[in-house]
Amino acid sequence: MRDGGASCPGSIRLVASVLDLSPQLGIEAMPSQKIETGHQDVVHDVSMDYYGKRLATASSDAAIKIIGVSGSSHQHLATLTGHQGPVWQVTWAHPKFGSILASCSYDGRVIIWKEGSKPDEWSQAHVFTEHKSSVNSIAWAPYELGLRLASGSSDGNISVFTARTDGGWDTTRIDQAHPVGVTSVSWAPALAPGALVGSGQFYPVEKLVSGGCDNTVKVWKLYNGIWKMDCFPALQMHADWVRDVAWAPNLGLPKSTIASASQDGTVVIWTVAKEGEQWEGKVLNDFHNPVWRVSWSLTGSILAVADGNNNVTLWKEAVDGEWQQVMTVEP
Repeated sequence: MRDGGASCPGSIRLVASVLDLSPQLGIEAMPSQKIETGHQDVVHDVSMDYYGKRLATASSDAAIKIIGVSGSSHQHLATLTGHQGPVWQVTWAHPKFGSILASCSYDGRVIIWKEGSKPDEWSQAHVFTEHKSSVNSIAWAPYELGLRLASGSSDGNISVFTARTDGGWDTTRIDQAHPVGVTSVSWAPALAPGALVGSGQFYPVEKLVSGGCDNTVKVWKLYNGIWKMDCFPALQMHADWVRDVAWAPNLGLPKSTIASASQDGTVVIWTVAKEGEQWEGKVLNDFHNPVWRVSWSLTGSILAVADGNNNVTLWKEAVDGEWQQVMTVEP
């Protein structure tokens, strides 16, 4: 769960994840530990690597910290400097591509970091300067699509960077995706809805969802190398900025699900049963505070919500289709 608000400068709280345990969630307490990151300012984002062994943190001090985690202990491994403004997000690539981290910043840049032969050796493998203002969100594509990163910026554009075999990168762009600013991007699962229940060849899905300062959620699909909007009209149930969007893993089930979080205090669950049909939205809850982040479990069955009141709550869809809060994570 990315922290869109502000915790104590330099510190984060690591909570043992139950997002992918038994759906019964018969758990009375979630053990947690406080980690002093060494940041000199507010921590905006925390990302755990694929194996749960390392954390990357992003801060307004323009630095990124790499922290090793083992049981109840942790150790500082590296500090990455290169941005010239607050770092909003960090995210790990799938380990099949090596030890790679991406970061985005208020300085308008996206940096790809690569680990060297030692845990404290990191280098800037590539710096993208396509955006003309703050880059607010980044997301790696499903590994089935190759090493590919999407970024959303206050300049209104979304960029998609794809690594080539020669070490270079190709860039495609969605111009003016949200003209007053893009706040968030998230990739669809590579497995098409219903793929596990049908027969035939598997073709990866290449879709994105974005949220923006125009209060809308938009779905995009890659057609012959060009990104085009895949929902008409744009999805609009929010009355203020959309702060975050998250496309749920579907495990081949016959529907797609997106969660969107807004400055207006609501989280909306969007679903569509079949390709080409209209998305339908349902308000999960009104939190009466800005909602900063939404994050799905690996199975897509549980949604974590972080709101402006420093609460993180876990939600699960009941048999009747209604969403129920199943846990509050104590700060």
